[in-house]
Amino acid sequence: MKASIVDLRYKTNEILKALDRNESVEILYHGKTKGVIKPALKKTAANIKEHPFFGMHRNPDQSVADEVESLRKPRYDL
Repeated sequence: MKASIVDLRYKTNEILKALDRNESVEILYHGKTKGVIKPALKKTAANIKEHPFFGMHRNPDQSVADEVESLRKPRYDL
């Protein structure tokens, strides 16, 4: 869709409907393109089990206490 600066003011509802239809809106000023308004990406609900961190410590090599202790160590051992 193409819209002029005046359309932005007086036909805002039509521009928003075009964005709802996932159309990009090209903004014209004196017949030349000044910019493009693109619809926002819709977020989809992701399954937590598909996240790469899920189940990372399913088979731990060390106990929880040992792992926490190794995380809390200072950066350099003196």
